[in-house]
Amino acid sequence: MSTATPLFRGTNLVKEFKTGSAGPFGRAKAFRAVDDVSLEVRSGETLALVGESGSGKSTTARLVARLMDVTGGTVEFEGVDVTRTSGAALKEFRSAVQVIFQDPYSSLNPKHTVERLVTAPLVYQGRKIPGGARAFTRQLMERVGLNPLHSERYPSQFSGGQAQRIGIARALAVGPKLVICDEAVSALDVSVQAQVINLLRDLQADEGFGYLFIAHDLAVVRQIATRVAVMSQGRIVETGTRDDVFENPTHEYAKTLLKAVPRINPDWDRRRREADAARTAEERAS
Repeated sequence: MSTATPLFRGTNLVKEFKTGSAGPFGRAKAFRAVDDVSLEVRSGETLALVGESGSGKSTTARLVARLMDVTGGTVEFEGVDVTRTSGAALKEFRSAVQVIFQDPYSSLNPKHTVERLVTAPLVYQGRKIPGGARAFTRQLMERVGLNPLHSERYPSQFSGGQAQRIGIARALAVGPKLVICDEAVSALDVSVQAQVINLLRDLQADEGFGYLFIAHDLAVVRQIATRVAVMSQGRIVETGTRDDVFENPTHEYAKTLLKAVPRINPDWDRRRREADAARTAEERAS
C-alpha cells in the first residue's frame, strides 16, 4: 500500500454515552460504544466496516463524519486534525465528507422535490449552483441512472432503489472526497442492491473518492470492498485486504461471522476476480 498520507485517518477513537446520573460520590456510569478504534481510508479505495448490529459501526461512521463529537482520539482529514473543527472549517469538511444513509425515505424530506433535495447541500454551504438548480439536478439525476425530467417529483413517487439514487446524487452535489455508506443497500431488494453497488463502483472509478462502507451483509461487502475491518463490541478485532479477511481470518469472532456467508461458486469467484483485475488494468491505462 502507498505510504502517502491517507485521505482520512481516525486514531484511538472513543465514544462514550452516559447511562445514568452521577451519584454524590462518583461519576455517572458510561457505555463505551466505540473503544480505541483506529482506521484509515485512502483515495480510490473502499474500506468496509463490518460486524453485528450493535457492534459500533454506525457510531464510528458518525464520528468519522463529525456528526458526533468524539470522547477521545483524533480525526484527521488529508493530514489535518479536524477533531474539534467548528464554524466555516467544519462546513468545508462536511463538503468533502458525505453520508448515504440506510433508509433513503427517512433521509429525504418528503415535502421537498428532488431538485431541492439535491441542491440543498450547496445552498447550505452558500455555494453557487453551477448552471442553475434545474440543469444541475437533471445532470446529476442522469448520472445516477434516473430520468432527469423527474426532478420536480417528490421522494414518495420513487421506488426504494430510485430514492437511494437520489441520496447518492445529493452526496455527489458537493464534490466529496470521502463518501460514507451507512448500510446504504441493506434495505433494498437483492437485484436492486447489485445495481446500486455497480453504480457506486462506477462513480468511484470516475471520481477517485474513498468509501467507508458500513455493512453487516458480508456477501455485499465481498463485492465492493478493497479492505475489510471487522468490529465487535466497539473494537476492531481484525483488518486486512478483502481476500485476506475472507479467506484467512485469524480472530475467532471474524471466523464465526464469516461462517454465515453463503459459499461462492469457485468458477464464478474466479471469473469475478479476473473481471476485477481487467477492470483495474483498464482504469489505470485510461
